[in-house]
Amino acid sequence: MKNSLLLSATFVFLIGIFFSSLEVKAQGEQEKKVIQLSGIILNADSTDAVAGVNIYVPKKGRGTSSGRFGYFSMPVLAGDSVVFSFIGLKKQTFKVPDTVESDRISLILTMQVDEIALAEIEVMPYPTEEEFKQAIIALNVVDPMSISRANMSPEMLLRWAESMPASANENFRYFQQGQAIQNQDLYGPRTLRLLDPFAWGQFIRSIKRGDLKKKD
Repeated sequence: MKNSLLLSATFVFLIGIFFSSLEVKAQGEQEKKVIQLSGIILNADSTDAVAGVNIYVPKKGRGTSSGRFGYFSMPVLAGDSVVFSFIGLKKQTFKVPDTVESDRISLILTMQVDEIALAEIEVMPYPTEEEFKQAIIALNVVDPMSISRANMSPEMLLRWAESMPASANENFRYFQQGQAIQNQDLYGPRTLRLLDPFAWGQFIRSIKRGDLKKKD
């Protein structure tokens, strides 16, 4: 019984010390002077403003970011360490003085480019250089001229010509012929194609071209 009472008293005593330390810490935070920290963030050459810079006090939950023109403003406490970070720029820290007469601090901060040099990486298509050499030696290279000669053969060119759609000139010619036939139908009977010398000329040219031959 006595041991349980002793343990309970010890536990209560420790809890009291813990909350007392928290209260003292909170009072210390409240006693610190609140300062309005503001300023402009520029690049290394001081020619352009840097927007979107993260500005925060670590472990305090206070922070902001620079605006479109690099301007920022946030409340801080005396003695705070304010961190400025941005991707591609070196991180900087500003220490708020412990004793400040004014309740405002203005900064003009320039941030330097953070250059990172990466090690050289060799990308190989094979696990080892020896396997890569063996693959190159065993490679069967086709003569490009033989491919060109096969593609330029008369049979291949004729096959491509038959499969190609009509050109713009051919489409226009067919359209004009259709318009002429419609005009003939409007103003008189259509002429007999068997007596048309132009039709016979087209027929003879088509025979010479081999258009009437049976296609496979």
